[in-house]
Amino acid sequence: MIAIRAAATALALCGLVAATPASAQTSAQRVLYASPTGSGTACTATAPCSLDGARSVVRTLVPTMTGDLVVTLAGGTYARTSAFELGPQDSGRNGFRVVWTAAAGAKPVFSGAKTVTGWQKWDAAKEIWRAPLPAGTNPRQLYVNGSPRPRAAGAGCEKVVCPADATGLGGASATGVAGFRYPQDVEASIKVRWRNYRCGVASVSGDKLVMRQPCWKNSASGTNRTGPYWDSTTVDSGRYTGVAFFENAYELIDRPGEWYANAHDGYLYYKVNYPGSDPNTGTFEVPATETLLRLGGSTTDPVHDLTVNGITFAYTTWQQPKSDEGYAGMQAGLTLTGFTGPVDHAGRYYTKPEAAVHVRTGRSVTVSGSTFTHLGGAGIKLETGTQRSTVTRNTFTDISGGAVLVGDTEPNPPAELVSLANTVSYNTITWVAKEFTDSVAIWSGYDAELSVDHNTIANLPYSGISVGWGWNQTEAQKPVLRDNRITNNAITNVLMPAGGQHDGGAIYTQGPQPRSVISGNYLNRSEYEGTERDGNGVYLDEQGSYLTVERNVILRVGGKWVSNWAGYGIQNTARNNWTDTWAPALSGTGSTMVDNQTTLATLPEEALAVARSAGASATTVEQIAPDFARGKPATQSSTASAAGLANDGNTYNSSQTLSQAQPYWQVDLGVSRQLGQVEIWNPNAVAALSDFYVLVSDSPITAAGLAEARAQAGVSSYHHSARALRPSFLDIGRTGRYVRVQLAGTAALSLSEVKVH
Repeated sequence: MIAIRAAATALALCGLVAATPASAQTSAQRVLYASPTGSGTACTATAPCSLDGARSVVRTLVPTMTGDLVVTLAGGTYARTSAFELGPQDSGRNGFRVVWTAAAGAKPVFSGAKTVTGWQKWDAAKEIWRAPLPAGTNPRQLYVNGSPRPRAAGAGCEKVVCPADATGLGGASATGVAGFRYPQDVEASIKVRWRNYRCGVASVSGDKLVMRQPCWKNSASGTNRTGPYWDSTTVDSGRYTGVAFFENAYELIDRPGEWYANAHDGYLYYKVNYPGSDPNTGTFEVPATETLLRLGGSTTDPVHDLTVNGITFAYTTWQQPKSDEGYAGMQAGLTLTGFTGPVDHAGRYYTKPEAAVHVRTGRSVTVSGSTFTHLGGAGIKLETGTQRSTVTRNTFTDISGGAVLVGDTEPNPPAELVSLANTVSYNTITWVAKEFTDSVAIWSGYDAELSVDHNTIANLPYSGISVGWGWNQTEAQKPVLRDNRITNNAITNVLMPAGGQHDGGAIYTQGPQPRSVISGNYLNRSEYEGTERDGNGVYLDEQGSYLTVERNVILRVGGKWVSNWAGYGIQNTARNNWTDTWAPALSGTGSTMVDNQTTLATLPEEALAVARSAGASATTVEQIAPDFARGKPATQSSTASAAGLANDGNTYNSSQTLSQAQPYWQVDLGVSRQLGQVEIWNPNAVAALSDFYVLVSDSPITAAGLAEARAQAGVSSYHHSARALRPSFLDIGRTGRYVRVQLAGTAALSLSEVKVH
């Protein structure tokens, strides 16, 4: 009884059973024990079983369950060369559950890693060492003492150097790839709008990089298998601007920590961090297993009434991107695969990534209190009609793809295959989509009654939460989407400009979703300090319809705080939200915006309360910084659109001068005050804003010419040569009353917003 009570207490800490002695004594029929070194069939605390042994014992007990069966896992590493599988025969019965849980205070780790040993110095001048690759591995990731190391990568090339066509890229000589010993190992990463492509080189022909197929074919135009009009964002489209970077060659190793796996000679090459370092003193691991835990059933015999709790899932690989299929990104981490396939424009046949935990046709499955880290694919995937299942209170970090995928891509499946009433809640998701940068933290396809609630999401190259699928295609006009709730999530720092992805949102939806709600979310920094104007707060894209957006706090977005641009995204409502900017009216037929507090100079207490209560735990809210320029008298050298549009709190509209030599805009703050920064928002319209000066003075700046104004007594000038972002910051550090922005050349000066802090 003491053992049963201890196991029940461990479960209670994760909210899985009541934390009372009575519950502990009655909820568990039997507690079994497993350890990494376990054996036999006793499964006791003193003679634990292996995972397989514990599963065998559970199977003998489930037919006559009279209480929960609890398998308690000791700490340590459970090395997996293949997935540990649980199915219908391992499921709960008679209203009770089978629970696989960490022992109190223990950290069991399901690991797909193999250790790299036997390092020898290879190139003393470059501090490169090598060691034999573990048998059967050709890794995409390397971890040293538990920390990821970058695969050898080099600079990319602009479109003029690396033009793209239906078979590959130019620039083999200019990029140096033509001279590599194994060019067929090289991978090119290309980013076009919301899509990421990673295709390998098949061969070099003259100055041509012939790319591997079908990856390149599926990344190029003309497949007739992608979303509507998506040929405008393929690798051979007009929006292609070049290769972001090349990766995976010995010749590219030039930074400490970089590495290259050479499958031709069977060695891994690594540049040490410091001269004289010996990698034999560290722990080097490469992932070799794609899936660590698979819970699978069928519609007639699903896996069900099963809980997994407190386990760390680490060190997985995903081999598709390294194959001829590569990574032909479509949207949100799904890819197009195969040489041929059905004609389709609704994303019905896209391929999801492999995941560390895979739930297929589950019913009442819970994964909780676990950690997902160092993963080469995705974190967890619930699909093929999984219903009434929960992913809660987990931590996801350092993942190549997305964290959580729920649902399927078929708009109208039979009832038994509908993704129904699933919950993703109280999870913490940070630094995911690290390799496949078009992935999202939480993805859902065609779901009904989905709840995405109280998750904390931060630091992503693309969108945070994506719910819905199908665009405006005939087969997706009336899907199973309905009654979904995206509530009380804290999402910060998404669409990070360094990721190079565009056209997304902190919360993104697609498809008609009757009675669905987006409420109580704190969204801060979406494509902030980026180059474009399409990083949104809430994005009701394409056919996103019948959604209510209410009581959200939305700050610091590069695009619109709420976007519903398509006329066929109908009957949406945005009401009672708080934001520091403005957005145009919703374009969808029958859509309305009511009682929203926009262009706020400070957050009211009610909004602060909503923001603080969002997320997996108490959230620290970034208050709106005081803006000394807001609403103050503004003038400009000439007028195409009003000067006051640059200091009205609206980052979506713009002031503009006529085209002239050294045009300027300036504001009188009313009194001299200590200034820390000036914040400039590029309107992303007319000529890109660059090569300008910010002038600050305690006295009026009277000269019209730039040189004369800079030379005026008491004037300080601050030059910004590069293209301005949304926004860019210039440090000031002096007192001032008058602030001017002035171009150095001849053009129209257009400013979305100038804020003075």
